[in-house]
Amino acid sequence: MSLFQKLFKQTFIYGLATVLPRMLSFILVPLYTQVMPTGSYGEVTLIFAWFAIFNVVLAYGMETAFFRFYNSEKNSTGVISTSLVSLMGTTALFTVFALIFQDSLALLLNIDGQFIKYVIFILALDALAIIPFALLRAKQNPQRYAVIKILNVAINLSLNVFFLLILPGLAKDSTEGLTGMLYIPDFEISYIFISNLIASGFTLLLISPSYKLPSYKFDSVLWSKMVRYGLPVMIAGIAFTINEVFDRIMLSELLPAAIAKSEIGKYSACYKIALFMTLFATAFRLGIEPFFFSHSRSENPQRAYAQITNYFVVLGSVILLAVVVYSDLLKVLIVRNSDYWEAMPVVPIIVLASFCLGIYHNLSVWYKVTDRTRFGAYISIAGAIITIAINYLFIPSIGYYASAYATLAAYASMMLISYYFGRKYYPIPYNFRKIGFYMGISILFSALSFYVFNGNILIGSLLLLVFLLLVYKMEYDLLKRIFIRNES
Repeated sequence: MSLFQKLFKQTFIYGLATVLPRMLSFILVPLYTQVMPTGSYGEVTLIFAWFAIFNVVLAYGMETAFFRFYNSEKNSTGVISTSLVSLMGTTALFTVFALIFQDSLALLLNIDGQFIKYVIFILALDALAIIPFALLRAKQNPQRYAVIKILNVAINLSLNVFFLLILPGLAKDSTEGLTGMLYIPDFEISYIFISNLIASGFTLLLISPSYKLPSYKFDSVLWSKMVRYGLPVMIAGIAFTINEVFDRIMLSELLPAAIAKSEIGKYSACYKIALFMTLFATAFRLGIEPFFFSHSRSENPQRAYAQITNYFVVLGSVILLAVVVYSDLLKVLIVRNSDYWEAMPVVPIIVLASFCLGIYHNLSVWYKVTDRTRFGAYISIAGAIITIAINYLFIPSIGYYASAYATLAAYASMMLISYYFGRKYYPIPYNFRKIGFYMGISILFSALSFYVFNGNILIGSLLLLVFLLLVYKMEYDLLKRIFIRNES
């Protein structure tokens, strides 16, 4: 099997377990937009944005620190014990103080107070599962890791379908018995978080054997080293999460209260159409990261890294154009309620932004293989500053369009900054003529299809066909290498 065939087949199990939870939010969009008005979906989206930020804070880099010290310390049991005690303690403190000040917390986060307890308990359950999941990975048990992650998705999805689709139908036929007890009109948002809470609780139960240690010992010296190692990771994680979700929070703060959550709902629903690019970029990154490290000491690894980036750009350009061309079909399948479609013009912008983020992850190989990971934090912080600045300046005048342009500006800037420093510290011979050609043609055809021909599917399909023929003609040898097994 060739080197590049191996590249596209490795890390399948972890990739599946990582991508599936992201797919859950995508799969649920048709259901949520079908049963909820824009304002209710905006409320849900806003809460999930806070989930993303609090998850990073409550982990405070301890997962990464766990991997670092589990493999380097002689007493691995002490690392497990110290990590578990640390997260149990901080999670307990968070839960107690959050419940005491729940009304103030809801006001601070600009979410309805009736949902705040769900938020607190889901965050606590997820925090308690961090080290057990990390331990499965450290002990190289990907099957169990994947099964538990997939079960979490399956339970969450099944409960959402039951509460939002099946239960209302059953309640129409009978208001007595168990159905009558479970069904509450206009309770959709609470049902969503109840589903999440049950799934998180069941997941923690499945993974709880990790808490069964012969004895618990808290090593304060080790803990201090782990925290010092983990805090920069947390800062980088917060910065990256700001780039991903903080626009929803700023929309809730900077738009008039009467329309803010409705606008967030429209924007977030149409934003999900770009998830095709995000899923592709995530799966590709999971596949290439082991390759980056395993080949960093081989002969001329820079040439292989440059080729990988070329492959990503070729495939990403096809996905960009295809999503934009068929966005009117996708909106009918994914965003069921036409009240949300007002925000469809952000789709090409967000898909392009996700493409830039994917290229950034490919370019980031230089600081990973040279142990200059602090640059990853610096670059994410720069992106976060751009995100906050553009949203703050322009949301009051152009609403969620500012958020879309801020996302594009942040990810494009991160891509360019990474290339600039990479050229200085670890030069890689990227083929910019090819990268520029594919990106340029894909962006041009996407703009023509969406803005000039107003989403005409026939013309868009012709443009996509022309682009695919170009790719086939120019990349025949590449396609043959990847997809055709060399039998000799």
